Amino acid sequence: MPERGATTDGDRTLFRSGFACIVGRPNVGKSTLLNAMVGRKIAITSDHPQTTRHVIRGVVHRPEAQLVVVDTPGLHKPRTALGARLNELARATLAEVDVVVFCIPADQKIGPGDRFLADELRRAKTPVVAVVTKTDRVSKVRIAEQLLAVADLGEWAEIVPVSAVADYQVDLLTDLLVARLPEGRPYFPDGTLTDEPEQVLVAELIREAALAHLRDELPHSLAVVVEEMRPRRDDLIDIQAILYVERASQKGIVIGVGGERLREVGSRARRQIEALLGSHVYLDLRVKVAQDWQQDPTQLHRLGVSSL
Repeated sequence: MPERGATTDGDRTLFRSGFACIVGRPNVGKSTLLNAMVGRKIAITSDHPQTTRHVIRGVVHRPEAQLVVVDTPGLHKPRTALGARLNELARATLAEVDVVVFCIPADQKIGPGDRFLADELRRAKTPVVAVVTKTDRVSKVRIAEQLLAVADLGEWAEIVPVSAVADYQVDLLTDLLVARLPEGRPYFPDGTLTDEPEQVLVAELIREAALAHLRDELPHSLAVVVEEMRPRRDDLIDIQAILYVERASQKGIVIGVGGERLREVGSRARRQIEALLGSHVYLDLRVKVAQDWQQDPTQLHRLGVSSL
């Protein structure tokens, strides 16, 4: 009997492979959903909008299918060159995938941002599965109300309530996406969870730790670059990374009194990095100023916010 999501052609089982893109306005649970579908943390999460700054690909393996899930920055009204670049990344991805996952949170009323995205998706002409996220935060009555509101937004291929945190209907969503993939060979070797380089994943984990400690003080003004990453011995990896801010006054905010805040960021990041790499880590963090980097295309590229 074929796996869920697979089809048969006489005696032959068809292998399906393709791409699904997760879209939604900022902070609707896109990265959390990607991590739940892949089964491992490959995208950082935060309550701050615009946490995701580049396209992240996670790979879901099934015996009869391979689904590559693409997490995009949230579409929004840009105020900086960084914001415009994030929108470009999100829009470019829509044209390259087989199915789109449109995330709308259950705990927020549908607003102008959701309607804007619904119009964008209607023009893209790619099949769209609408997903009501964060269902663990609200009552069943509220979920039902949001499902009806989402249905009024447009004509969707499916509408599915999920909770990535509670692992509610994540497998069902994967089944529905796999069923819409074309026949084809796998794009990645078995066991591959992402095509992100380890240095990029490490930099993102450091930024996630910094966002958690800085809260609302300068989330959009922070970028992280891993300068060096090399083994010192079999069970220890040396990592040197730089946290970039836009102004000299922000440098002190990141470092904290007597360096306390930077040490807290390093401690939190080190635990996550060691879990990712499966090795002890010596983490050396430094803070530098890159003046107004969010408005400078050259610096955006240097700091890792580049095109597809």
